[in-house]
Amino acid sequence: MSTAPAPEKPTGRRSVMHPINRFLERWIPSALTFAIVLTIIVAILAMTLTQTSPVDVVVGWGDGLSGLLAFMTQMCLILLLGYMLANTRPVKKLLGWLAGVPTGPGTAYVFVFVIGAIASLITWGLGLIVGTLLAREIAVQSRRRGYKVHFPLLVAAGYSGFVVWHMGYSGSGPLTAATPDSFLAPALGGEVIPVTETIFASWNMLAALAVIVVVALLFFLIRPKSGDPIYELPDAVGSEKHDEADESVVTPADRVDASRILTLLLGLGLVGYLAVHFIQGGTLTLDIVNWSFLALILLLVKNPFELIHLTKRAASNVGEILLQFPLYAGILGIMSSSGLIKLFSDAFVSISTPTTFGVLALLSAGIVNFFVPSGGGQFAVQGPIMIDAAHQLGVDPSIAIMAVAYGDQWTNMIQPFWALPVLAIAGLKMRDILGYTFITLLGSGVVMAAVLLIVSL
Repeated sequence: MSTAPAPEKPTGRRSVMHPINRFLERWIPSALTFAIVLTIIVAILAMTLTQTSPVDVVVGWGDGLSGLLAFMTQMCLILLLGYMLANTRPVKKLLGWLAGVPTGPGTAYVFVFVIGAIASLITWGLGLIVGTLLAREIAVQSRRRGYKVHFPLLVAAGYSGFVVWHMGYSGSGPLTAATPDSFLAPALGGEVIPVTETIFASWNMLAALAVIVVVALLFFLIRPKSGDPIYELPDAVGSEKHDEADESVVTPADRVDASRILTLLLGLGLVGYLAVHFIQGGTLTLDIVNWSFLALILLLVKNPFELIHLTKRAASNVGEILLQFPLYAGILGIMSSSGLIKLFSDAFVSISTPTTFGVLALLSAGIVNFFVPSGGGQFAVQGPIMIDAAHQLGVDPSIAIMAVAYGDQWTNMIQPFWALPVLAIAGLKMRDILGYTFITLLGSGVVMAAVLLIVSL
């Protein structure tokens, strides 16, 4: 896959973020290293702030390692299936058509952001890839149509759509709270919180719309003006071609693998199951979200050959995340067995009121996201703390859940972990887009804090 070389050192207005860019590149380690360091920090805190011995810490950690196995599988499937869906032939064709919609650079930046945001609301795995593929295709088509676009800003706009993912259909925190017997169930007293009170609450949907409108406006305002330096996609880089699977049909078994009948029947079977599930009063859970994406993929691929090929391509994106979840489960085990969860919850309650709780939870979740960049992993560590704090203050637990969700998605704009697949596709570095995603951080943060303050009154 051809990629663009990194743009030259920013000049003018783009150099404002250069010191922060340099700091992030030099000092922020990998997400896996974050998880390991956080494990050590939590272990030290447990031994110094509670009456927990080193042996008890090790036992709590070891007992907790397998505590998120089911959840780990669910989250990895969301990423796997989202990547596969974004790379199916019909979606690639749709992106090519969408790339022809913008008529100039100003509308191009806004359009990429809005499409990326919509895709992220459907599923975060899809949103991460779609925004970047669309940015690249628009850069190619704008060259043919005779107008210049600043490629790093296009990519930043596509990635910025990710700032609303936890408000949408694949939001891991709200979906976990709606799933019976999840790791949040003990904090919720064994109950579940339906997604009608979180993801599909009117205030959350209005918040998502407000974030999209505000950030889209910001991208229009910060677009390069006349005389500003513009980095275009190099002429040698063209549209990304659909990567065909090896479909050599030689044996009778190959003919079966090349037939669409099997994947079509399986897809229709899953659609039937989902229809019955909802007709009989079933609710939206992490499993149902995954099966809906799998059903769509099965209906879009042309045969098992293509399905296997897409799976192999997507699997490389899951490995690092897969390894982190046991570490987060171990952290949760230490915090639960030592009493750190209760200790931190009481500390948070001491500085909060029912009105300020949501905003403070947003800020704290944004900070924690730097160290636990996985939304699911963050909820494993922070979710029980915030739900317990909300209970003590008499705050609706749905506000606690969405406040943590907002904080998690918010600082993704300046935390490089989730940008890695985006940057790999675009051929850029984090410093090339960070100045623009920092603007997204500011605009979205104001909107989300205001919404949480209003619903807490």
